[in-house]
Amino acid sequence: MAKASPLRSGDELAGVAAYSAEERVAAQMALAEMPLKTFLTEHLVPYEQDEITRLIIDTHDIKAFSPISHLTVGDFRNFLLEETTDTKVLQALQRGLTPEMVAAVSKLMRIQDLVTVASKCEVITQFRNTIGLKGHFSTRLQPNHPTDDFKGIAASMIDGLFYGSGDAVIGINPATDNVPTVIRLLEMLDGVRQRFDIPMQSCILSHITTTIQAIEQNAPVDLVFQSIGGTEATNTSFGVNLNILQEGYEAGLSLKRGTVGNNLMYFETGQGSSLSANAHHGLDQQTCETRAYAVARHFNPLLVNTVVGFIGPEYLYNGKQIIRAGLEDHFCGKLLGLPMGVDVCYTNHAEADQDDMDTLLTLLGAAGCNFIMGVPGADDVMLHYQSTSFHDALYIRHLLGLRPAPEFEAWLMKMNIFDEKMSLKSGNKQLISSVTGFIEG
Repeated sequence: MAKASPLRSGDELAGVAAYSAEERVAAQMALAEMPLKTFLTEHLVPYEQDEITRLIIDTHDIKAFSPISHLTVGDFRNFLLEETTDTKVLQALQRGLTPEMVAAVSKLMRIQDLVTVASKCEVITQFRNTIGLKGHFSTRLQPNHPTDDFKGIAASMIDGLFYGSGDAVIGINPATDNVPTVIRLLEMLDGVRQRFDIPMQSCILSHITTTIQAIEQNAPVDLVFQSIGGTEATNTSFGVNLNILQEGYEAGLSLKRGTVGNNLMYFETGQGSSLSANAHHGLDQQTCETRAYAVARHFNPLLVNTVVGFIGPEYLYNGKQIIRAGLEDHFCGKLLGLPMGVDVCYTNHAEADQDDMDTLLTLLGAAGCNFIMGVPGADDVMLHYQSTSFHDALYIRHLLGLRPAPEFEAWLMKMNIFDEKMSLKSGNKQLISSVTGFIEG
């Protein structure tokens, strides 16, 4: 598995990468001949040592797997690319696939294969609006501020809303992860939502234990967030396990705040997290990443976001590696039935630039990605990395004829922000003043 992976710096750092292109091709050929059912009996991380392995094996749907149980990994690739393998067929397979099967087949696929198959997947989730419908493309409005200043956050929110961003979620990474700060930010976001009747969900991306405490204090929590990894040891480094995630999930459900659905978990992942925690068990980083999707799938999330280039060049060295990894993550998540988004991003010390991000964004739009980030100027001033801007979301929507979530789209037209062709209008200046005044108050 590791030696069959396309080249990336993290696998080289871990000492598991192929030593040459020839060795990589030989590994891919050997992997192509492996029966898919092998992954059900030969576990890459021991069953006795890892609760994620136990989750994967114990929840595997053998009936859903049966139509492809006779295939090798190479045969599975061919099956996925057949024209008769459509959205309905792929949806029926989801619970019969393990992360290892999906990671394995991704290693045999070219960029166009990853895009083609992912574009046939459709994963729809709902809370206060509907995300993932074909022909639609959503954004997380990310109004982070280095001191959690309300006015700074408000400026970013107004900017994003008037470019049609925020239908996936308005989500803030708090500069200070403590209960009073989180509750204060939650109340502000919920106040804006109610005051202007916006069909949206909000989230403060604090640790899940902080969110649980906020729920216990009757805070207006919509989505429950947590970063997760693909091994038990990785999640231990994040201070979580499956029981804690279950507690957070049940706490969120208890509030009954969704209006059109009850998908309320928001997970973020990223290639390299297991290696950076020395918790990869000798696996390549793509396989570890895909195992994290089994965790996410177990909790019926609204959103899953691979923050693909955020961890740094030690794991994904340049634009080429980031592009490949983003498309792999999206493909693997969608095959497993997840509502995948991608933070199209890089750190300033990586060998990448916005041209690389434009390339990845365009490919993800063609592949049917559920959502991306909307960051003012594509530059997160709190987390100090480069992502996608509100203008980037407009670009991909206009280029491919994609629309926001339908409930959010109706609000944008009602507020005179977009017209029926999804073109920007002058906007409602009174709304700008009203939002600003409300938050300052």
